[in-house]
Amino acid sequence: MSNPDPSKKEPFRYSYSAPTRQERREILEIRNDYLPPAEKSDIEQIRALDKRTKTFPRILALCLGIVGVLVFGTGFTMLLEWAIYLWGAVVAAVGVALMVVAHPVYTHILNRNKAKYGPEILRLSQKALGEESKNE
Repeated sequence: MSNPDPSKKEPFRYSYSAPTRQERREILEIRNDYLPPAEKSDIEQIRALDKRTKTFPRILALCLGIVGVLVFGTGFTMLLEWAIYLWGAVVAAVGVALMVVAHPVYTHILNRNKAKYGPEILRLSQKALGEESKNE
């Protein structure tokens, strides 16, 4: 390969394309995840607090329920396939107990989180809706 002739100059070319609306929306969503809470809008703060309130109890209840079903299945396998009657019944009962406890645990932790984050969510929602606090 030979080098191009340095005396011939090519013009400078630059092309720009603005992001589409969808790309812009995605960029703004990602950017908002990294803003400090004070710079986020009220609705974004409400969404984040609501998500924080509901996510952990849901995950914990699902884990308890799934583990309960697996333990219950193991107990039934011990009963029906392996003929280990006493321990099979005990293991199955433990699985049932885990499944039964899943919903009350969910409710308890959700109510605790609502009590913790509720006042802030209510304050932000009143501010976002333009309502004045009745206590003021």
